[in-house]
Amino acid sequence: MKRRDLFAGSGGLAAASLSAPASAQPANARRVTHIPQANLSTLDPFWTTAYIARNHGYMVYDQLYGLDLDFKPQPQMVEGHVVENDGLLWRFTLRDGLKFHDGEPVRGRDCVASIQRWARRDAFGQELLARLAEFRIPSDKVFEIRLNRPFPLMLDAFAKVTTPVLFIMPERVAQTDPFTQITDATGSGPFVFRRDEWNPGVRAAYTKNTAYVPRSSGAVSQTAGPKIVNFDRAEWHIINDPSTASAALQSGEIDWWEQATADLYPLLQRNRNIVVEIADIMGLICTFRPNHLTEPFNDVRVRRAVVTAFNQMDVMTSVIGNAPEWKKDRVGFFAPASPLASDIGLDNFKQSIDQARRELEAAGAIGKKLVLMNATDLASINAAGLVGADLFRRMGFDVEYVATDWGSVINRRASKSPLSQGGWSGFFTFWSAIDHWNPAGHNALRGNADRAWFGWPDIPEIETARDAWFDAPNLAAQQAATREIQRAAFDKVPYVPAGQYFQPTAYRRSLTGVLKGPPLFWNIKRA
Repeated sequence: MKRRDLFAGSGGLAAASLSAPASAQPANARRVTHIPQANLSTLDPFWTTAYIARNHGYMVYDQLYGLDLDFKPQPQMVEGHVVENDGLLWRFTLRDGLKFHDGEPVRGRDCVASIQRWARRDAFGQELLARLAEFRIPSDKVFEIRLNRPFPLMLDAFAKVTTPVLFIMPERVAQTDPFTQITDATGSGPFVFRRDEWNPGVRAAYTKNTAYVPRSSGAVSQTAGPKIVNFDRAEWHIINDPSTASAALQSGEIDWWEQATADLYPLLQRNRNIVVEIADIMGLICTFRPNHLTEPFNDVRVRRAVVTAFNQMDVMTSVIGNAPEWKKDRVGFFAPASPLASDIGLDNFKQSIDQARRELEAAGAIGKKLVLMNATDLASINAAGLVGADLFRRMGFDVEYVATDWGSVINRRASKSPLSQGGWSGFFTFWSAIDHWNPAGHNALRGNADRAWFGWPDIPEIETARDAWFDAPNLAAQQAATREIQRAAFDKVPYVPAGQYFQPTAYRRSLTGVLKGPPLFWNIKRA
């Protein structure tokens, strides 16, 4: 996209400024413009774990509980809850004033339908379903969850910021099969999605939900507290070229660039009108996801060979540059800062191409076709994918490198077809470290075959140890369970951990109130 075309069209900033009455506020005082990390290609935050769909979800939906920066759940849509019968009965009461964008009130049955749809796609939710006896809806404002085994992490599941996030949808929408994408973005959140202005690959727009009633109490912290919107309109402009994005931010045409690229940090930091800071204090963890159903990674010996060859620091340097404080290697299957992290299996990263080639030869995999999908419109994923493609070629694979946009990767990775019919072998992606904090919401670490995240590993040992973690009575027992998970993971390789880095965000200094965590559009205002 050329910079002169950036705001072309009837919804552009220039057009809005020219049409604004002279007595009104300047257009940019009522509008915030943003460059998201990727193209918004789907509206369904349950169907995919892509962060762009989650970020869209925070615009239009609300949550039963928010999560503060201490990672403690706080009431959001609920007035409160009670727990009875030794933890087997949870009763939730909705607060007053909740309405969907179509004017219908939010009812208990909407919450139950949303929980049911979300839980089938989420690792945390699947555990809830495994312990569920029944849902009950005594009234429009009350719903109950009856369990056959206690689930003390209920509120953590409802409040989590890991994908998929539990957003509340109208019952009529939430009844859509969870493996079928929804197209109706009706929520009850602080913004309304302007579907008539949605142009995938170019722009998405949202207007303030004037009927939204924020919580009357609580501290604003990450996704917790009152959601007070100070802009009439928010626009997401898809700009894939970093130089164009940087120029638009520096000129003031764009207010906020979610993921500035490493090569442009020095330039942006020298601009006194730009703030460059770490938004996700947990950092991001890179993973290479092999497809366990297709060649060459349907052979565990081949997956192990990739670990043998892998150099995490090579990937992180390509993503974030040379600053040592912004990257980490020796990353296992749990976030390095988590109390559940361990060094078990880390020595399997031999960083040896020669040894990896010997392992491939023993497996009869030298020269095997490898279809690597790579999203070139996300700088971090693109960098990791290029390093990976080079590594796989040097190992001896016949690499078919499929350069596309992230939306296309999201759609193709759902395919279980063989390579000869449009299937895939692997792709790189990133997760917030909070996604990898423990086994509860760690979607990439499930080993439950057809119900697992894309790639579909069948690793019963991981599932058994995961169950032990949920039932562990204390931290020591939890750590014992996660050490076993990591041992099994390095043996069977559901994915390859590829390092950790910390991603700065960049925004105009005139924008105040930007919250830590995901890109959130409440609380912010123009100075």
